[in-house]
Amino acid sequence: MCGLAGWLDFSRDMGKERAVVEAMTETLRARGPDEGGVWTGPHAGLGHRRLAVIDIRGGRQPMTAEVGPHREPVVLVYSGEIYNFRELRAELGRLGHRFTTRSDTEVLLRAYLEWGAGCAERLRGMFAFAVWDSSREELLLVRDRLGVKPLYYAPRPDGVLFASEPKGVLAHPDFRPEVAREALTILLTPRLALPGETPLTGLYEVKPGHVVRCDRRGCHEYPYWRLVSRDHRDDVATTVDTVRGLLEEVVEQQLVADVPVSCMLSGGLDSSLLAALAARRAGGSGEGRPLRTFSVGFVGDERDFRPTALRPERDAPYARLAAGHLGTDHVEVALDPAEVAGARHAALRARDLPTRGHFDASMHLLFRRLRASSTVALSGEAADEVFGGYPWFHDPQVVWRDRFPWLGDAPRLADCLAPDVRAELRPREAEQDRYATLRARVPRLPGERGLDARMREVLFFSLHGPLAGLLDRKDRMSMAVGLEVRVPYCDHVLLEYVWNVPWHMKVCDGREKSLLRMTAADLLPPEVLTRPKTAYPALHDPAHEAAVRDAVLALPGDPGSPLGGLLDATRVRELAEGAGPTMTHAGTAHLLLPLLEVDRWLREYGLEIG
Repeated sequence: MCGLAGWLDFSRDMGKERAVVEAMTETLRARGPDEGGVWTGPHAGLGHRRLAVIDIRGGRQPMTAEVGPHREPVVLVYSGEIYNFRELRAELGRLGHRFTTRSDTEVLLRAYLEWGAGCAERLRGMFAFAVWDSSREELLLVRDRLGVKPLYYAPRPDGVLFASEPKGVLAHPDFRPEVAREALTILLTPRLALPGETPLTGLYEVKPGHVVRCDRRGCHEYPYWRLVSRDHRDDVATTVDTVRGLLEEVVEQQLVADVPVSCMLSGGLDSSLLAALAARRAGGSGEGRPLRTFSVGFVGDERDFRPTALRPERDAPYARLAAGHLGTDHVEVALDPAEVAGARHAALRARDLPTRGHFDASMHLLFRRLRASSTVALSGEAADEVFGGYPWFHDPQVVWRDRFPWLGDAPRLADCLAPDVRAELRPREAEQDRYATLRARVPRLPGERGLDARMREVLFFSLHGPLAGLLDRKDRMSMAVGLEVRVPYCDHVLLEYVWNVPWHMKVCDGREKSLLRMTAADLLPPEVLTRPKTAYPALHDPAHEAAVRDAVLALPGDPGSPLGGLLDATRVRELAEGAGPTMTHAGTAHLLLPLLEVDRWLREYGLEIG
């Protein structure tokens, strides 16, 4: 896992701009604490920070090869892991390629030399990479199919800036960050952001499953992968066996590393199944060491916890039960609320965008503890989006509403905007426009009707809204401490298979995630196997909730707040005093957090709403 940055400019000699590329790259040191490097040529400069995971000695970047009669350089910088690199290495070897390292980086470089941009279609993993091909005077920016690894870019008149995180682009002296008023829609409800969209004017993310090709004509983006809907002909038993086989294969691939590997274990179905498969593999490795697992909670949970639709139970008892059953070396991380509050700044600097408050801060602290003993960890993100685990998947009133089901019954923070701002931005219409845009992209199955057809839409929405936010948080908070988190449920081969399993089969035992539950039936204790969906822990500390509420109530009248004149004080007060738990929020403070975090981001980064 690593960080990359670079600058393409056809109007400059980039050999004279090396210091700028070095400064952009240096901002990503946390992503790659082990070593770094920069390459510059006539028009391009590429930088890299490395977290060494595979082939510690041989995977240094930027990695180059020379092609053509003039031996022109092809230069690669890459972040992520290619899990099928061994198979690709063997195939490329048969095609005549020779390797000098054991790294997946060299396999990726050779794959580009053999197949060009088409190499992305052959990769199985999580990745973001840039390739500068001097002979073609072309830069490619490529991102994995689900967007597990981030990659940002900012087109310029004569080229492009790019980096793993916004900070890499913000470090360029010619990039001036601005926030348009229209961005308030996605600032207050981040899950409404369409793929590739950011709140900073002129800054984009490479869309998941896409290539951005940059040359003298500009930047042009196109997909190399899309979900395709097909008839599913396997019966339930065959489907369960296939899912089990795919998960065993994926976990085995993702345990490959030359550094210690651990596993997140909340005591829920998703993480417990991964831990069970990983523990079996660890037990059969002959090393004699149990798998290490981690869970997180908050000091005072026993007293303050309140069940909600999305968090009906505490994790700790179930994590202990699962760890005991699996025989893992389990670590419970109990965070003090004051400690979490103190980590908010670090979480903001890790994200460069508004954080999710204590959710980001607590995850940052959890990963810092985990990094003390592991460099790689497996985590269960995407199981709910792929297999159908969230409460809103199973409430007919929510499912059949003509809007994003994951909004549930929650109020809209955009309703707190001042009347003139609401009239200008029309946030409800903006929300419906985004809904209609994504709905038009759903890969439909001809002849599919009723609930199966609607749930195909609902699952598609979740893959592009909630999941994008979860993956973004997981990457930023882990890489901020030099930890690589792998997400087996994001394997695209697994996703392509489960995507085409009809909804009635996904809930064939009358419960959420039926297929996953049946897959894990022989691996987990009954209490864990039948446990209802419980999301990442929320902080229920009364002092924290009061502090958030008071801070938000002060915003409309604060002359120093970039949001101050944009908010309706009456509506903010009504929401702060009248809201409670919703299908998606643990309480009023959780609902209000975006207002506070957007304000904090604007202040700390010196930004104003244009």
